[in-house]
Amino acid sequence: MNKGRLEAFSDGVIAIIITIMVLEIKVPEHGDTLASLKPLIPKFISYVLSFTYVGIYWNNHHHLMHAVKKVSGSMLWANLNLLFWLSLFPVTAGWMGENHFTFWPVVAYGVVLFLAAIAYLILVITIKKTEGAHSLVVEAIGNDSKGKISLVFYALGIGLSFINPWIGCSMYVIVAAIWFIPDTRIERAIHQSLENKG
Repeated sequence: MNKGRLEAFSDGVIAIIITIMVLEIKVPEHGDTLASLKPLIPKFISYVLSFTYVGIYWNNHHHLMHAVKKVSGSMLWANLNLLFWLSLFPVTAGWMGENHFTFWPVVAYGVVLFLAAIAYLILVITIKKTEGAHSLVVEAIGNDSKGKISLVFYALGIGLSFINPWIGCSMYVIVAAIWFIPDTRIERAIHQSLENKG
């Protein structure tokens, strides 16, 4: 099965997710001053954080698919699972921004982040099984300590939100900062593989 269709579908869904998120920020009906934008600040912060996360997933997904040589049915389902959790970003991000980062919206946002990370981990594991033990993906990702550390921070963020939602949010921001610099493990492995063949 060709991976191009999987990539195109994923890119389309991710583009729609971003579009839905930005549509959550409504233009003020009354007022043409900067002060009239003040109520939008929490929604905008929520949007920026969520846009960053969707961008990180898109970037990592792109690199991951670049290393894939064959697509299996189980990979398609694992990819759909990831897209399902990503599609909930606009709902939880909108709820969080609308309610100015209060307890339950921040917890719900953290749960969706956690489950999206689990879904990405499942996708990686599925690809590793499909590609084989000596594949480029296995070589590049290794034991994926960065992904596992992210899960710990998400869990901490959810737990710490019970003390203060802003502390929980700070954990989510830390994970975004960890992943903001593109993961070059797969790129390095591909270049190394090409050099070895040359």
